[in-house]
Amino acid sequence: MKTRILWIEGKRAGSPSFVSGLRKKGYDIETVTTGVEAEKKLDAVDPDLVILNAASLRSTGKRICRSLREMLNGVPILLISSPDNPPPDDVCANVVLTLPFTERKLQNRIKPLVSGEGSNMLHVGAIRLDMERKRVRCQGREARLTPRLALILQILMRQPGVVVERNALFREAWSTDYIGDTRSLDTHINWLRAAIEEDPRNPQFIKTLRGVGYRLDV
Repeated sequence: MKTRILWIEGKRAGSPSFVSGLRKKGYDIETVTTGVEAEKKLDAVDPDLVILNAASLRSTGKRICRSLREMLNGVPILLISSPDNPPPDDVCANVVLTLPFTERKLQNRIKPLVSGEGSNMLHVGAIRLDMERKRVRCQGREARLTPRLALILQILMRQPGVVVERNALFREAWSTDYIGDTRSLDTHINWLRAAIEEDPRNPQFIKTLRGVGYRLDV
């Protein structure tokens, strides 16, 4: 699954932007030129990481970081600064890198910031499931799941748009052939909706087909 990065950089960076190199490494990067434009793009991009090249904007990045932090709900920020215009100690970035540095160093600082980067991350539409850490993120909301909830969501995410029959979902999630009472499945689906849906009573993602099963719409 590709890591999504929202990259903020002035039109005339005056230094290596690293964007093309990171794209070749498999990162999905959306670039914007101002903090205001970044705020407008947050919902559409739903980034795993925000990189702010404050050096290219000839600023410390403090104001943009503070504004984004209020909207990002835990998404990390990496700030690129200039030695001539360093950020204050209270800047709310997770990592500060001061120019000059190599692309390899940038990649090494990105990897720890991106939860579940690689094969442990399942990404379908706006839903990101970290199968190792049992955490889900959807449209800015993040929640920790029980192992069974994570498994149910994983089963649905493997077949987006396809109705998964109740009995089949219950058998796989509970690892049993006994299907005498599947009401506990309904309870787990409600908990899952509470974790990812903006309005669990009117779900956007996990739909019920009465008498048949459940379908993940993305």
